[in-house]
Amino acid sequence: MIKKYIACLLAPLIGSLVLFLAGCTTVPVTGRSALNLVSDEYVEKVSLEQFNQMKAMLPQSRSRKLHAAVQRVGEKIAEAAAADLSVTTQWEFIVFQDDSSINAFAMAGGKVGVFTGLFKIVQSDADLAVVLAHEIAHVAARHINQRLSHEKLMNLGALGLIIGTSGQGSYAQSSILNAYGLGTQLGVALPFNRGMEAEADEIGLMYMARAGYDPNVVIEFWLRLDEESAGQPVPSEFFSTHPSHATRMDRLREILPRAVMEYEYYKNMQYLQ
Repeated sequence: MIKKYIACLLAPLIGSLVLFLAGCTTVPVTGRSALNLVSDEYVEKVSLEQFNQMKAMLPQSRSRKLHAAVQRVGEKIAEAAAADLSVTTQWEFIVFQDDSSINAFAMAGGKVGVFTGLFKIVQSDADLAVVLAHEIAHVAARHINQRLSHEKLMNLGALGLIIGTSGQGSYAQSSILNAYGLGTQLGVALPFNRGMEAEADEIGLMYMARAGYDPNVVIEFWLRLDEESAGQPVPSEFFSTHPSHATRMDRLREILPRAVMEYEYYKNMQYLQ
Protein backbone atom coordinates (compact mmCIF):
# COMPACT_ATOMS: atom_id res chain seq x y z
CA MET A 1 0.00 0.00 0.00
CA ILE A 2 2.87 2.38 0.87
CA LYS A 3 4.63 1.63 -2.42
CA LYS A 4 1.38 2.29 -4.29
CA TYR A 5 0.92 5.58 -2.41
CA ILE A 6 4.48 6.72 -3.21
CA ALA A 7 4.09 5.71 -6.85
CA CYS A 8 0.91 7.75 -7.15
CA LEU A 9 2.71 10.80 -5.80
CA LEU A 10 5.82 10.34 -7.93
CA ALA A 11 3.95 9.77 -11.20
CA PRO A 12 2.84 13.37 -11.69
CA LEU A 13 6.25 14.65 -10.60
CA ILE A 14 8.00 12.49 -13.19
CA GLY A 15 5.43 13.52 -15.76
CA SER A 16 6.01 17.17 -14.88
CA LEU A 17 9.76 16.77 -15.36
CA VAL A 18 9.26 15.17 -18.77
CA LEU A 19 6.88 17.95 -19.80
CA PHE A 20 9.29 20.61 -18.56
CA LEU A 21 12.18 19.21 -20.55
CA ALA A 22 10.00 18.86 -23.65
CA GLY A 23 8.47 22.33 -23.42
CA CYS A 24 11.42 24.48 -22.36
CA THR A 25 11.83 27.70 -24.35
CA THR A 26 14.02 30.81 -24.05
CA VAL A 27 12.55 34.22 -23.22
CA PRO A 28 13.83 37.05 -25.46
CA VAL A 29 16.11 39.73 -23.99
CA THR A 30 16.44 38.09 -20.55
CA GLY A 31 17.44 34.65 -21.86
CA ARG A 32 15.44 32.92 -19.10
CA SER A 33 14.48 29.29 -19.69
CA ALA A 34 10.71 28.98 -19.47
CA LEU A 35 8.09 26.26 -19.57
CA ASN A 36 5.76 26.53 -22.56
CA LEU A 37 3.30 23.68 -23.15
CA VAL A 38 0.67 25.79 -24.91
CA SER A 39 0.81 26.67 -28.61
CA ASP A 40 0.83 30.24 -29.92
CA GLU A 41 -2.08 29.31 -32.20
CA TYR A 42 -4.31 28.38 -29.26
CA VAL A 43 -3.45 31.48 -27.22
CA GLU A 44 -3.93 33.75 -30.24
CA LYS A 45 -7.31 32.20 -31.00
CA VAL A 46 -8.57 32.71 -27.46
CA SER A 47 -7.11 36.23 -27.33
CA LEU A 48 -8.88 37.24 -30.54
CA GLU A 49 -12.20 35.96 -29.19
CA GLN A 50 -11.76 37.92 -25.94
CA PHE A 51 -10.66 41.07 -27.76
CA ASN A 52 -13.66 40.96 -30.09
CA GLN A 53 -15.94 40.57 -27.07
CA MET A 54 -14.37 43.63 -25.45
CA LYS A 55 -14.82 45.69 -28.62
CA ALA A 56 -18.48 44.68 -28.72
CA MET A 57 -19.10 45.53 -25.05
CA LEU A 58 -16.92 48.57 -24.31
CA PRO A 59 -17.22 52.02 -25.91
CA GLN A 60 -14.26 53.29 -27.88
CA SER A 61 -12.84 56.78 -27.49
CA ARG A 62 -13.82 59.32 -30.14
CA SER A 63 -10.54 61.17 -29.74
CA ARG A 64 -8.56 60.98 -32.97
CA LYS A 65 -5.58 62.41 -31.11
CA LEU A 66 -5.49 59.55 -28.61
CA HIS A 67 -6.01 56.89 -31.28
CA ALA A 68 -3.23 58.42 -33.38
CA ALA A 69 -0.83 58.49 -30.42
CA VAL A 70 -1.46 54.86 -29.50
CA GLN A 71 -1.17 53.79 -33.14
CA ARG A 72 2.03 55.78 -33.68
CA VAL A 73 3.83 54.59 -30.55
CA GLY A 74 2.43 51.07 -30.70
CA GLU A 75 3.66 50.48 -34.23
CA LYS A 76 7.20 51.58 -33.31
CA ILE A 77 7.28 49.28 -30.28
CA ALA A 78 5.84 46.42 -32.34
CA GLU A 79 8.57 46.90 -34.94
CA ALA A 80 11.25 46.84 -32.25
CA ALA A 81 9.83 43.59 -30.87
CA ALA A 82 9.04 41.98 -34.24
CA ALA A 83 11.85 39.42 -34.14
CA ASP A 84 10.52 38.01 -30.84
CA LEU A 85 6.86 37.72 -31.86
CA SER A 86 4.78 35.13 -33.69
CA VAL A 87 4.87 35.48 -37.47
CA THR A 88 1.06 35.50 -37.46
CA THR A 89 0.89 38.67 -35.34
CA GLN A 90 -1.60 41.17 -36.78
CA TRP A 91 -1.58 44.43 -34.85
CA GLU A 92 -4.72 46.23 -33.81
CA PHE A 93 -4.64 49.20 -31.43
CA ILE A 94 -7.85 50.36 -29.72
CA VAL A 95 -8.48 53.18 -27.21
CA PHE A 96 -11.39 52.34 -24.91
CA GLN A 97 -13.37 55.14 -23.26
CA ASP A 98 -13.01 54.67 -19.52
CA ASP A 99 -11.53 57.61 -17.62
CA SER A 100 -11.57 55.66 -14.35
CA SER A 101 -9.25 52.91 -15.63
CA ILE A 102 -5.55 53.77 -15.66
CA ASN A 103 -4.61 50.68 -17.56
CA ALA A 104 -3.64 49.05 -20.85
CA PHE A 105 -3.15 45.51 -22.12
CA ALA A 106 -1.73 43.53 -25.01
CA MET A 107 -2.95 40.13 -26.11
CA ALA A 108 -1.33 37.42 -28.18
CA GLY A 109 -1.74 38.02 -31.87
CA GLY A 110 -1.13 41.76 -31.53
CA LYS A 111 -4.38 42.94 -29.94
CA VAL A 112 -3.70 46.05 -27.83
CA GLY A 113 -6.12 48.07 -25.74
CA VAL A 114 -5.55 51.35 -23.88
CA PHE A 115 -8.09 52.96 -21.53
CA THR A 116 -8.50 56.74 -21.60
CA GLY A 117 -7.81 56.95 -17.86
CA LEU A 118 -4.16 56.17 -18.62
CA PHE A 119 -3.75 59.61 -20.17
CA LYS A 120 -4.04 61.17 -16.72
CA ILE A 121 -0.46 59.91 -16.32
CA VAL A 122 0.86 59.86 -19.87
CA GLN A 123 2.38 63.23 -20.81
CA SER A 124 4.41 62.26 -23.89
CA ASP A 125 4.97 59.57 -26.48
CA ALA A 126 7.85 58.29 -24.35
CA ASP A 127 5.48 57.84 -21.38
CA LEU A 128 3.08 55.93 -23.58
CA ALA A 129 5.98 53.83 -24.83
CA VAL A 130 6.74 52.75 -21.25
CA VAL A 131 3.26 51.24 -20.96
CA LEU A 132 2.90 49.78 -24.45
CA ALA A 133 6.41 48.29 -24.41
CA HIS A 134 5.69 46.64 -21.05
CA GLU A 135 2.44 45.13 -22.32
CA ILE A 136 3.91 44.00 -25.64
CA ALA A 137 6.82 42.49 -23.70
CA HIS A 138 4.32 40.18 -21.98
CA VAL A 139 3.27 38.94 -25.42
CA ALA A 140 6.81 38.57 -26.78
CA ALA A 141 7.84 36.64 -23.66
CA ARG A 142 4.75 34.43 -24.07
CA HIS A 143 3.81 34.93 -20.44
CA ILE A 144 0.21 33.78 -20.94
CA ASN A 145 1.50 30.52 -22.48
CA GLN A 146 3.73 30.04 -19.46
CA ARG A 147 0.96 30.84 -16.98
CA LEU A 148 -1.31 28.26 -18.61
CA SER A 149 1.55 25.75 -18.63
CA HIS A 150 2.17 26.24 -14.91
CA GLU A 151 -1.54 25.76 -14.26
CA LYS A 152 -1.38 22.45 -16.13
CA LEU A 153 1.44 21.27 -13.88
CA MET A 154 -0.30 22.40 -10.69
CA ASN A 155 -3.47 20.62 -11.78
CA LEU A 156 -1.40 17.52 -12.48
CA GLY A 157 0.03 17.73 -8.98
CA ALA A 158 -3.46 18.09 -7.50
CA LEU A 159 -4.58 15.02 -9.43
CA GLY A 160 -1.65 13.07 -8.02
CA LEU A 161 -2.65 14.08 -4.50
CA ILE A 162 -6.26 13.07 -5.09
CA ILE A 163 -5.13 9.64 -6.26
CA GLY A 164 -2.50 9.28 -3.56
CA THR A 165 -4.87 10.22 -0.71
CA SER A 166 -7.91 8.36 -2.00
CA GLY A 167 -7.67 5.85 0.85
CA GLN A 168 -7.86 8.52 3.54
CA GLY A 169 -10.93 10.11 4.98
CA SER A 170 -12.64 12.93 3.12
CA TYR A 171 -11.67 15.47 5.80
CA ALA A 172 -7.98 14.51 5.68
CA GLN A 173 -7.98 14.52 1.88
CA SER A 174 -9.71 17.89 1.78
CA SER A 175 -7.20 19.36 4.22
CA ILE A 176 -4.27 18.10 2.16
CA LEU A 177 -5.73 19.50 -1.07
CA ASN A 178 -6.50 22.85 0.54
CA ALA A 179 -2.96 23.08 1.86
CA TYR A 180 -1.64 22.20 -1.60
CA GLY A 181 -3.83 24.86 -3.22
CA LEU A 182 -2.75 27.55 -0.77
CA GLY A 183 0.88 26.53 -0.99
CA THR A 184 0.99 26.60 -4.78
CA GLN A 185 -0.84 29.94 -4.86
CA LEU A 186 1.48 31.68 -2.38
CA GLY A 187 4.66 29.76 -3.15
CA VAL A 188 4.38 29.31 -6.93
CA ALA A 189 1.64 31.24 -8.72
CA LEU A 190 2.01 34.67 -7.09
CA PRO A 191 5.85 34.73 -7.18
CA PHE A 192 5.66 33.56 -10.80
CA ASN A 193 3.30 36.43 -11.68
CA ARG A 194 5.53 38.95 -9.91
CA GLY A 195 8.49 37.57 -11.82
CA MET A 196 6.65 38.01 -15.13
CA GLU A 197 5.85 41.63 -14.28
CA ALA A 198 9.49 42.34 -13.46
CA GLU A 199 10.58 40.59 -16.64
CA ALA A 200 8.12 42.63 -18.73
CA ASP A 201 9.58 45.80 -17.19
CA GLU A 202 13.06 44.75 -18.30
CA ILE A 203 12.09 43.60 -21.79
CA GLY A 204 9.84 46.62 -22.26
CA LEU A 205 12.65 49.05 -21.44
CA MET A 206 14.79 47.47 -24.14
CA TYR A 207 11.97 47.59 -26.68
CA MET A 208 11.20 51.27 -26.06
CA ALA A 209 14.92 52.09 -26.30
CA ARG A 210 15.19 50.25 -29.62
CA ALA A 211 12.09 52.08 -30.84
CA GLY A 212 13.78 55.43 -30.21
CA TYR A 213 12.16 56.45 -26.92
CA ASP A 214 14.36 57.64 -24.07
CA PRO A 215 14.04 55.08 -21.25
CA ASN A 216 15.06 57.70 -18.66
CA VAL A 217 11.40 58.75 -18.42
CA VAL A 218 10.45 55.44 -16.81
CA ILE A 219 11.22 56.41 -13.19
CA GLU A 220 9.28 59.66 -13.29
CA PHE A 221 6.38 57.92 -15.04
CA TRP A 222 6.05 55.24 -12.36
CA LEU A 223 6.35 57.88 -9.63
CA ARG A 224 3.41 59.79 -11.17
CA LEU A 225 1.44 56.57 -11.38
CA ASP A 226 2.19 55.86 -7.73
CA GLU A 227 1.02 59.35 -6.76
CA GLU A 228 -2.20 58.91 -8.75
CA SER A 229 -2.98 55.67 -6.90
CA ALA A 230 -2.07 57.08 -3.46
CA GLY A 231 -4.70 56.33 -0.85
CA GLN A 232 -5.90 53.16 -2.54
CA PRO A 233 -5.46 49.91 -0.59
CA VAL A 234 -2.29 48.09 -1.64
CA PRO A 235 -1.84 44.42 -0.70
CA SER A 236 1.41 43.14 0.72
CA GLU A 237 3.82 42.11 -2.05
CA PHE A 238 3.70 38.53 -0.73
CA PHE A 239 -0.03 38.36 -1.53
CA SER A 240 0.14 40.37 -4.76
CA THR A 241 0.52 39.51 -8.45
CA HIS A 242 2.77 42.58 -8.90
CA PRO A 243 6.03 43.63 -7.28
CA SER A 244 5.76 46.36 -4.66
CA HIS A 245 6.41 49.91 -5.82
CA ALA A 246 9.76 49.99 -3.98
CA THR A 247 10.86 46.67 -5.48
CA ARG A 248 9.87 47.81 -8.96
CA MET A 249 11.73 51.12 -8.62
CA ASP A 250 14.88 49.39 -7.37
CA ARG A 251 14.82 46.96 -10.28
CA LEU A 252 14.16 49.68 -12.87
CA ARG A 253 17.08 51.76 -11.57
CA GLU A 254 19.27 48.66 -11.79
CA ILE A 255 18.51 47.92 -15.45
CA LEU A 256 18.09 51.52 -16.65
CA PRO A 257 21.79 52.07 -17.53
CA ARG A 258 21.70 49.09 -19.89
CA ALA A 259 18.52 50.41 -21.50
CA VAL A 260 20.11 53.85 -21.96
CA MET A 261 23.08 52.21 -23.69
CA GLU A 262 20.62 50.41 -25.97
CA TYR A 263 18.86 53.70 -26.69
CA GLU A 264 22.11 55.49 -27.56
CA TYR A 265 23.23 52.62 -29.78
CA TYR A 266 20.03 52.52 -31.82
CA LYS A 267 19.91 56.32 -32.02
CA ASN A 268 23.45 56.36 -33.46
CA MET A 269 22.56 53.58 -35.89
CA GLN A 270 19.63 55.60 -37.21
CA TYR A 271 21.85 58.68 -37.49
CA LEU A 272 24.40 56.76 -39.56
CA GLN A 273 21.69 55.52 -41.89
